[in-house]
Amino acid sequence: MSQMKPEEKKAFRQLLAGLGNLVGADGKVDLRETEAILGLVKPLAAIDSDCAELAKVLEEARADNVITPEESRKIRTLIDVLSKKDTGLIYGIEDKPPFFESLFAAVQHLLAIFVGIITPPIIICSALGTSGEVKAFMISMALFASGICTFVQCRRLGPVGAKLLCVQGTSFQFIGPLIAVGFFAQSQTGGHPEQAVWGLPLIFGCCIAAAPAEMIAAFLFKKLCKVITPLVSGIVVALIGLGLIKVGLISCCGGFGAMGRPDTDPLVFAGWRNLTVAAAVLLTIVVFNSFRNKYVRMASVVLGIGVGYLVAWQFGMLHFSFSSSAINIPHPFKWGVSFDLGSIIGLAIVYFITSIEANGDITANSMISGLSIEDDTYHARVRGGVLADGVNSAVAGVFNSFPNSIFAQNNGLIQLTGVASRHVGYYIAALLVLLGLFPVVGDLFGTMPDPVLGGATLLMFGMVAAAGIRIVASQAIGRKETLVLAIAFGLGLGVELCPQVTINGNGVPWILKFAPDMVRNIFSSGLVTGG
Repeated sequence: MSQMKPEEKKAFRQLLAGLGNLVGADGKVDLRETEAILGLVKPLAAIDSDCAELAKVLEEARADNVITPEESRKIRTLIDVLSKKDTGLIYGIEDKPPFFESLFAAVQHLLAIFVGIITPPIIICSALGTSGEVKAFMISMALFASGICTFVQCRRLGPVGAKLLCVQGTSFQFIGPLIAVGFFAQSQTGGHPEQAVWGLPLIFGCCIAAAPAEMIAAFLFKKLCKVITPLVSGIVVALIGLGLIKVGLISCCGGFGAMGRPDTDPLVFAGWRNLTVAAAVLLTIVVFNSFRNKYVRMASVVLGIGVGYLVAWQFGMLHFSFSSSAINIPHPFKWGVSFDLGSIIGLAIVYFITSIEANGDITANSMISGLSIEDDTYHARVRGGVLADGVNSAVAGVFNSFPNSIFAQNNGLIQLTGVASRHVGYYIAALLVLLGLFPVVGDLFGTMPDPVLGGATLLMFGMVAAAGIRIVASQAIGRKETLVLAIAFGLGLGVELCPQVTINGNGVPWILKFAPDMVRNIFSSGLVTGG
């Protein structure tokens, strides 16, 4: 079926829908339906041998005006064979949809990933206390870098890229570890005059230096599959979500910047206005996500944020400030880079964990796209996709952005739209680059009140945790597995929930108070410790 033209695939899907009427609930073939099915199957007989065989049997039955038991068995067998050929796709990997169909599919993917791409830079910059101008620039560069990374994944440059409709965006896995690296950098900087960019040079430098860990993992994934079981993957995904829920809740309450406000301030941390805005966003997303219309569900997060902006505007929480420049010119190493061995090791572990997730995402994408997950080309796709994850994350660091990873939600969109064409990825990449080049996009979302972001991310991070728990629950849990779960969650959540102590102006888990700087930098993240 992958060799069929788009119009032939549409006809094939119509045939499959019609075949459901040919066999009744009692398992018998309905002779009255043969005429309609023949009209659907004959045009496909020339390109598919099973369709030709079905057409032959149906014509014989129509001529005899009776269906024999032997013909009935043959028809049911052919229906089963044809059903297994269906990938649900209108456009396969190498198909080139018309311009407007490609653009429409690209916009749908963009709606699904946009909030996910801009969320990490907003959270990290808010936690580090960067200026609004820096935050807006970081949002723009996140979109720009995601566009470049998506193009590489879809196009494949040499061995780099999965050559699938894989969309890349700023990775959630790195939020906690990068905030920890930024706090460590601030504690070492002291009274640096450029307070607005504290921590960013060390973050970018360590992201670039640690990226080879994922590149190496790309060539070892066959061996790693024996060690990295679904149970391990589920634990890692659950720890990512559970560790980030705290960050989302802080944003709901007003963000890190609201913690120092007096109780008389209307926007005090956990004040009723902040919580009302966050609740409005959360409830709006839940309501729109309950709609049957798939496009409304896909846009639920964007709609929720829009409602949050309206409520925040009523409370006087919006303060827009737009850049005077008409276009963002990407500036590699805008704030320079610096390095710290402990931070590099900690991020290298996260990169390794990301490679596991990328492996699963590429496998799922291949299955949805109707490709084999057993042959050598599959292994080449996974190797190229994971390698691109590492290379692209290093490139993102060069352009003042955070590590990128493949977004799993786009696999669901391929199923919904029936469009798996990697050429649509070029449109998505172009849209992301364009959005990153216009400062107004970064300025608009850079002023997003923390409760608006918190209402959306609290649900998103909870969904990540739930996905991890589902993976764990799908496995047989014996004594050995229970022990692994206990150790991973005990250490990972223990670090996350441990009271913080301030060392050189940097908050670290109390359990690491007397540990060397390198050890603190590696294990201050629950994801690294438990994963």
